[in-house]
Amino acid sequence: MEVAEILDDVCVSEMDDYLNGLPPAQKEALADVRVVVEKVAPEAEEGVSYGMPAFLYAGRPLLGFRAAKQHLSVFPFSPAAIEAVKDRLEGFDLSKGTIRFSPDRPVPDDVLADLIRARQQEIATIR
Repeated sequence: MEVAEILDDVCVSEMDDYLNGLPPAQKEALADVRVVVEKVAPEAEEGVSYGMPAFLYAGRPLLGFRAAKQHLSVFPFSPAAIEAVKDRLEGFDLSKGTIRFSPDRPVPDDVLADLIRARQQEIATIR
């Protein structure tokens, strides 16, 4: 099989397009977020929510992310989910629905996993 034939079978998502347009350090940091989401919520689907790359769980936004010039952000679309892990986010810039971080100081994987689980539980109660 030719390399071109193999590449024709590869599906590039909007999330891939977004990540590929970022500087390397930002791309790597957000790709790590993607890996954590895929491990914690393998049934989540990639998509777009509120104009940003996001994972959807049971048809609802689970976690989105975005890169800005000075920081990266994750959006769990839920103040309650952030509140569930807030005590473990000392030193991070938080707002009602956002956690801001940098490639040099990412959100720890275990905290991110618990954030995702909290949002999953919230979504499950909405159904």
